[in-house]
Amino acid sequence: MPLSKDIRTVQMRILELEAEHRELDQVIEEITAAVVVDELAIRRLKKRKLQIKDQMALLSGQLNPNEPA
Repeated sequence: MPLSKDIRTVQMRILELEAEHRELDQVIEEITAAVVVDELAIRRLKKRKLQIKDQMALLSGQLNPNEPA
């Protein structure tokens, strides 16, 4: 059973990262729509989004490895 627990843990982490990724999209949209655009904040948020996307890909790879064991 430890393997299924590990899989659930990874799946939950992916869901958390997806939620954070969506929230960052919303924040970026709000900042972009502002009268005074904070370019530095937007760059930082986009960088965080890329980090999250990389983490999701890494975790997904753990769930679905390309090479057979």
